[in-house]
Amino acid sequence: MKKTLLLIFSALLAFNVAYPQAKKPTIMVVPSDNWCIKHGYTLTFDDQGSELVIPDYKKAFQQSSDLLLVVSKLNELMAERGFPLKNMESAIKTLQANAAEDNMRTSKTGSEQNESPTDRLLKVAKCDIIMQVTWTVVTQGPKKSIEFNIQGLDAYTDKQVAGASGTGSPSFSASLGVLLEEAVLSHLDNFNGQLQTHFEDLFANGREVIIRIKTWGDWDEDLETEYGPDDEELGTIIEDWMYANTEQHRFSTTDATESMMLFEQVRIPMMNEKGRASDARDFVKGLSKFLKNEPYNIPNKRVAKGLGRATLWLGGK
Repeated sequence: MKKTLLLIFSALLAFNVAYPQAKKPTIMVVPSDNWCIKHGYTLTFDDQGSELVIPDYKKAFQQSSDLLLVVSKLNELMAERGFPLKNMESAIKTLQANAAEDNMRTSKTGSEQNESPTDRLLKVAKCDIIMQVTWTVVTQGPKKSIEFNIQGLDAYTDKQVAGASGTGSPSFSASLGVLLEEAVLSHLDNFNGQLQTHFEDLFANGREVIIRIKTWGDWDEDLETEYGPDDEELGTIIEDWMYANTEQHRFSTTDATESMMLFEQVRIPMMNEKGRASDARDFVKGLSKFLKNEPYNIPNKRVAKGLGRATLWLGGK
């Protein structure tokens, strides 16, 4: 009997080693722009003469009990299924603590930061997936039901990687939390399956980001300048670096001139050499160091926009 139990234990141990639990993506639940605008939780900016309306997440969380309830319920349902969640309220508090400093910060040339509040929020939260939710309570006489739409968005590319929508059954007395749970419950496992499939693709093939190379107007050289004993053009040297450092050499050179290059569908490692989640700015740091060193000695400046986009300016800071 003891021998049999030992064999069973050994088999289970071997199974767990061979098939460890899949790593889950980190997720943050966010109210959609549509919901925020519809309920008046917005900020308005002048964007070079055009009016720009963006969500005011801080105001929404401070004033909407329904939002707190919906986010709490979705957090609960996702946690029950083993998906780690980032707390949006905590991320907003961290963002607000840095807001005064960020608003005053400019580049050495006087340029202001070019990031939306959502981009800044994602950099603080460092999540893999944005779980964007929209809902409407529908009243039919004494009964109420809820219509919902949940989108799983890759935080690095803004691409939708999962989705679920539907309408719950009408109820006479159910609360918003109960209505939401009943409405989404039958869709959630399929939604999570889509998220997990996407996340497994990221581990197999790397995160997808966009990298831009630009040159300062007063730089005496450009991307057609030749370097080294083989007289290679700088643009070709940068492409060779991208080939050597991307996951499975996967990237697309979308545009290339003597003054700029655009790389899309750039697959970068999920983690850097320190074991931390990698993003576009972290990835392009390697290229920055490569070009600063011999034989190129090119001064440069990294500028990030959110998690998934970074620009390397060549020829100065």
